[in-house]
Amino acid sequence: MAASSRVTRSRVTRAAVAAGHALTADAAAMVLAEGGTVVDAAIAALWTACVCEPVLASPGGGGFASILARGKRAEVLDFFVDAPGAKRREEEIEFAEVHADFGTTTQGFHVGAGASAVPGFVPGLFELHARHARLPMRVLAEPAIAAARDGFTVSPFQAHLFEVVAPILTFTPDAARLFGKTQEGGSVHAAGATLRNPDLADALDAIAREGARIATHGEIAALMAEQSTAHGGHLRRDDMQAYRPAWREPVEVRLADVTVSTNPPPALGGALVSAMCGELHASGPRGLPLALARAVDAVDRFWRQAPQDAGRLLARAASGGHVSQRGTTHVSIVDADANAIAITVSNGEGNGRLVDGCGFMINNMLGEEDVNPGGFHAWTPGERLSSMMAPSVGRWRDGGALALGSGGSNRIRTAILQVLANIALRRLHLPHAVSAPRLHVERGFLDFEDLLVDELFEEADRRTLVEAFGDHRGWAKPSLYFGGVHAAALTTRGGLEAAGDHRREGVGRIC
Repeated sequence: MAASSRVTRSRVTRAAVAAGHALTADAAAMVLAEGGTVVDAAIAALWTACVCEPVLASPGGGGFASILARGKRAEVLDFFVDAPGAKRREEEIEFAEVHADFGTTTQGFHVGAGASAVPGFVPGLFELHARHARLPMRVLAEPAIAAARDGFTVSPFQAHLFEVVAPILTFTPDAARLFGKTQEGGSVHAAGATLRNPDLADALDAIAREGARIATHGEIAALMAEQSTAHGGHLRRDDMQAYRPAWREPVEVRLADVTVSTNPPPALGGALVSAMCGELHASGPRGLPLALARAVDAVDRFWRQAPQDAGRLLARAASGGHVSQRGTTHVSIVDADANAIAITVSNGEGNGRLVDGCGFMINNMLGEEDVNPGGFHAWTPGERLSSMMAPSVGRWRDGGALALGSGGSNRIRTAILQVLANIALRRLHLPHAVSAPRLHVERGFLDFEDLLVDELFEEADRRTLVEAFGDHRGWAKPSLYFGGVHAAALTTRGGLEAAGDHRREGVGRIC
């Protein structure tokens, strides 16, 4: 375990918060107002995200946190999911394919108890709490418990996600009832509906009072194991009891005068961001769009030659792991004392089954094609799965602090890269750096938000870009396809900035 470097706080905390939902950001702001650290605020935000962003965050999922304490080296906590310790025979497991409708395309997902890996979310938040928090966990869980018990209004973005993954949210009758489907038909909750989840309120209350052991050794762990045993899953109580979050040394990369610390192997996201920053390091703002596209393309081609080898990207030994690229949400917080946390979590989309009496789904990380390049069910028992998630923190040479991260599956890396480039090379203020149009290159194909002229570069730059990438597609408006970067910063002049990505209904708060 890395040496402790506690986050400090001033008597009156001023901070910037960025998150994927207004209630998530409000929970962080409330805790900061009560004197909590940035880590306290992030923990409160993530408990609340489990309530109001249930497709993306859950006590049954996992994630990563990058932390910057004033005057200390950055550190990363890996609390992502583990593969179960033993496999059931394929003919015994529940592993069903459903199709999500994204409008222009559909995508297959696999759900059921047999799609679940070992959750790390609850042990991870308690590990963060033990090292960096000040307020009791009961206080940090209060906003989430209240929102789950009293209900909250479903936002347009969350309603859209519900509709996209409706086959998962209605996979079982109890899940369908929670998410709005009625006996008369109907579908999932629409925007403006009220979603109440008293079972989740009770579960969060029990976790806050009894500690992480309830989800690793106690009643909630037993309920997760019982669901798995009864419905053809791999999870056993021994898996939850054996789970351990891992403190890791971050990957560090410099882009202009910003030094960025990000997620190390066995995750791949940070290694990819680092490699692309290296390709981009010599570039300036002139000709930046083409330089960005070429950096993304070069690293994409190199990575695909050995897609599981994060160490190859970093020119050092890899530590293994398969790659998960699921739905995610992110929280960034920076305070006026230059403490920062960037924390990204995922539940996949959920396995379709609510844990009995708990109001949440366990993840479906084993139901993803990218996790099993050799075919489904080819995972190695007990292995920590990898991820594209890359929560990142940074420092300017002249002071200040930065926290950012993104959802967006395979576009996480390019979304983070472009916001970093907008900050470090173009020197944009944070809101503009996040909202500026984006591009993505994969297997030589260029996608870009075709709002670039007068926003990001001149018509000549656009022409050069599309000539360089004959296979391309312009998007007429911003899209959640290009990620959802939520970022917070303390500038070198001592100002606080926050930006939630409008592509995913993000929210920024200065408190």
